[in-house]
Amino acid sequence: MSLVLDAAAQDLLFREARTANSFSDEPVTEEQVQAIYDLVKFGPTAFNQTPLRITLVRSAEARERLVKHMAEGNQAKTAAAPLVAILSADNEFHEELPQLLPHFPQAKDAFFSERPVREQSALVNASLQAAYFILGVRAAGLAAGPMTGLDFAGVQKEFLDADHTPLTVVNIGKPGENAWFPRSPRLDFDQVVTTV
Repeated sequence: MSLVLDAAAQDLLFREARTANSFSDEPVTEEQVQAIYDLVKFGPTAFNQTPLRITLVRSAEARERLVKHMAEGNQAKTAAAPLVAILSADNEFHEELPQLLPHFPQAKDAFFSERPVREQSALVNASLQAAYFILGVRAAGLAAGPMTGLDFAGVQKEFLDADHTPLTVVNIGKPGENAWFPRSPRLDFDQVVTTV
C-alpha cells in the first residue's frame, strides 16, 4: 500500500463509510460536535478563509421548520436523525481575514472587496470545509447523511440571512437498522485521472 494511514482508518473514513438513511436514538453531544469541529478546522482553504457556518438543528420546533423544506424522500430521516446540521457559506467571510491571515491582512480588501468574488470563493471553500466536516463526523465514529434535496431558498429564509448561502443539510448519528442502501459503483482511476 502507498498510503500511510492504517487500513482501519481508511475503512472508517472512506471504504466502509456510507451515507446513513436511518439512525439509532443515541444522542449526538455538544462535546462530539466540538471535537469534530476542532479536528476539521485545520483542513486547507484559500487564504486560510473559513466561510463554513454550521447551524445545529436540535429543538423539535426548529426540526419541524426544517423538515418542511426537505424533499419528500428526505423528510422522515431528517425528522428522526439525532442531530441535523445546516451547512452554509458566509459570504462576508472576508471580515475575518485580518485575524486568520495576520501576515497579509490587506487580503480582505485587495482580493475580496467585491461581493461576486466573495460569493464564488465562499462557495468553493465552504464546500471544501463541508467535505472535511463529513469526514470529521466519520472520524468521531458517527454516520453522516448529507442531502441536497431541499428547498435552498426556503432554508435560507427560515434559518439564515442574505449573507449566508445554504450548501447542504447533514443528518448525524449512530446508524440505525437498515441504514445502508447497497453501495453504488464508483469510477475507476483511468476514468477520472488524466496526465498531461
